[in-house]
Amino acid sequence: MHPHLHTKDNFECEDIMVALEECHAKGFLFKSLGGCNGAKDKVSECLRGARARRTEANRAAARAKREERENRIKEINKSLGLD
Repeated sequence: MHPHLHTKDNFECEDIMVALEECHAKGFLFKSLGGCNGAKDKVSECLRGARARRTEANRAAARAKREERENRIKEINKSLGLD
């Protein structure tokens, strides 16, 4: 089960999601017999890749923020003579 697919975070996968929705529109029997499995796999792969890129960007931003905070603390401690 996927989260809401059509969000600002998933714009990279929009065309693949539309293809999956078109496949699902072909009917219950087609979908039930695995006719949409390929499209679903592509959506899962695309969403996984997009999530990995967002996670890496968030991790890098957190690392930079942490380094900046540590540098500020060092400066404050140095100015107060608490080395």
